[in-house]
Amino acid sequence: MGDRFEDVLIDLHCHILPGIDDGAVDLENSLAMARVAVAEGIRITACTPHMMPGVYDNTGPAVRSHIAALQTALDEADIALRLVTGADIHLQSDLGIKLKNGGLLSLNDSRYFLFEPPHHTAPPRLEDAAFDVMAAGFQPVLTHPERLTWIENHYDTMCNLAHQGVWMQITCGSLTGRFGRRPQYWAERMIDEGLVHILATDAHNLRNRAPLMAEARDKVAERLGEQAAIDMVLTRPAGVLENASPESMPPAVGAARRSGGLGFFRRLFAGAQSA
Repeated sequence: MGDRFEDVLIDLHCHILPGIDDGAVDLENSLAMARVAVAEGIRITACTPHMMPGVYDNTGPAVRSHIAALQTALDEADIALRLVTGADIHLQSDLGIKLKNGGLLSLNDSRYFLFEPPHHTAPPRLEDAAFDVMAAGFQPVLTHPERLTWIENHYDTMCNLAHQGVWMQITCGSLTGRFGRRPQYWAERMIDEGLVHILATDAHNLRNRAPLMAEARDKVAERLGEQAAIDMVLTRPAGVLENASPESMPPAVGAARRSGGLGFFRRLFAGAQSA
């Protein structure tokens, strides 16, 4: 029997490419991560290596080449995981220009991109940077705010960003307690307050950062209902890959839902549910 539609997952944040950041160390690890992802129900993974000037100087063309090579290896190993482009883009100057010229990679070449703020220091112009890149036509998806060490003293910044249209991505492991009580508290609070749009693994390895999503999806379903959970792991991620406008997709949990938003996913998996 093929996948039930509601059981299929899309992971928009994963460090699965071998040897180019602090994720998978080699091809063997990448393939092992991919097998775990497929067993979990993940069918599409965005390859999102760090793009952090002076630390991880990955370029758009180089990352595309790595993705193509890994996809070939997955196909040869008969691992049914589709890879798409992306990057974990750290706060830096000229974000909009670099996204437009391909130096930085958005998710599947859409308007959406992963936007990672500094982990230990609250940047003074984060809201301005987000506004500027949105004015340039891009949609930031702010990664793992619940794990930032400065969220306690700047939670209003996260609320302001969300209310201004920035999407929020929570790490699945935070919600399930794998990062400890503090990130779990903030993950649960942001979800309960209707600030979260996307769940993703931010997987780096199989030891303590594996590509697991189902448990976190189920925890959201317990708190907010099944449809809200599906929206975070399927509806909105599919819309991102299709480059659908934010307005055409379901608003963050707690608000009135819209219908539709799954056209790309239905086309992609058409016929996959045969017996």
